[in-house]
Amino acid sequence: MALFSEPSPVSDSITTPTRPAVLSVSSLNHMARSLLEGHFPAVLVEGEISNFSTPSSGHWYLTLKDEKSQLRCAMFRNSNSRVRFRPANGNNVLVKGRISLYEARGDYQLIIDEMEEAGDGLLRRAFEQLKAKLSAQGLFDEQRKQPVHDRYRHVGVITSPHGAAIRDILTVFRRRFPAIRITVLPVAVQGKEAAPLIVQALERANRLAAELGIEVLLIARGGGSLEDLQPFNEEAVALAIAASELPVVCGVGHEIDFSIADFVADLRAPTPSAAAELLSPDQQEVRRQLLSRRQRLMQLIERHLQQQNQRIDWLGKRLKHPGKRLRDHAQTLDLLESRLQRALRWQLQKRQNKLRELTRTLLSSSPQQRLISLKAMQSNLQVRFRQAMNNTLRMRRGNLTQLVRNLNAVSPLSTLARGFSITYLDERTVVRSTALLKPGQRIRTRLHQGELESEVIRILPESGKPE
Repeated sequence: MALFSEPSPVSDSITTPTRPAVLSVSSLNHMARSLLEGHFPAVLVEGEISNFSTPSSGHWYLTLKDEKSQLRCAMFRNSNSRVRFRPANGNNVLVKGRISLYEARGDYQLIIDEMEEAGDGLLRRAFEQLKAKLSAQGLFDEQRKQPVHDRYRHVGVITSPHGAAIRDILTVFRRRFPAIRITVLPVAVQGKEAAPLIVQALERANRLAAELGIEVLLIARGGGSLEDLQPFNEEAVALAIAASELPVVCGVGHEIDFSIADFVADLRAPTPSAAAELLSPDQQEVRRQLLSRRQRLMQLIERHLQQQNQRIDWLGKRLKHPGKRLRDHAQTLDLLESRLQRALRWQLQKRQNKLRELTRTLLSSSPQQRLISLKAMQSNLQVRFRQAMNNTLRMRRGNLTQLVRNLNAVSPLSTLARGFSITYLDERTVVRSTALLKPGQRIRTRLHQGELESEVIRILPESGKPE
């Protein structure tokens, strides 16, 4: 059967139908791939892994399935190297990727970029996102947190009234300091309704703090899975803790468990029992401190009484007869008069010394002394000048003698004294080569002592043979 029939002449004369373009299989697959990738650039898919394979290339190939459908998937090596667990068939995972088409086979598939375990993995992802958001808002900064101590008289506890946490907390308070008043604000600590109840309890405790006398709040819950602790990872709970005017201590889970409430609270305790210990003093230690302070107080009182008795004795000894006091004052006046006279003599002696010093300074600054000093300085300078001139003359004479000696060493006269001579053609022309001479020419020769005239008979070459 023909897919497209040829048009008849009659119908062709009436109208010409539009014939669709013919596509190759590769073109169609490429268009389908572009369409899928353009409309599904990033999707989150949850499903169970099956047909998981890891060829030598390092890529992962698997199928995600649920009760009704399945989806072929690929995760390339540069992406699966960031996965923090080893996938296996049967694992329930949450993946993020893009829908695409493998053009060579025309297979519809999901290209996975990120993978994490579903359930706790999803909660962990939400936990990290909320943690980063609140940290950026400054809710974890230590500067905004209130100080927490262990001397509170009234503690409000936000927890389940039926859990093990409240029993542990009450046991610790009774053991360490039974005088602390405890007010329990009952809430659910698990499930969807828990977070709103915790927020309401925080707001109610702050609103009634003055009326009830509550000084600090303790949010507590025992350990559990990440899903069990989810109410304490809700943003509403974190904001309510941050807005609390009362200090908030968080004791949620075990030591290894961390919640968003731990980071926002003013103080984090590893367990509910540890939180109770942080908020309560040890009564035995308080008793020891009270006994020590009582003993110290008794010692201070006794010491104070002794000091007062000594003061009374001293004041009693100071009570004297008026006549004796007058004699003492007269003796004191005599002593002061003697000291005054000594002080006047000392001042007078000081002024006389100052006058003598000024007189010496004036004499040393007179013009006559200045002239004597300048004459002595002139005589000294004249002696130093003569010495310097004599030293300079001796040095110059030595230099001149050395220069004469050096000049004589290179003088032509010294060369003549060693047996050499100088030959002239005339008074100015010195013969340096036989090329300037010819037989019969008259020349003049200067010796070390005297001169002579001669006539050239013949000229010998350098080898010594006649030309």
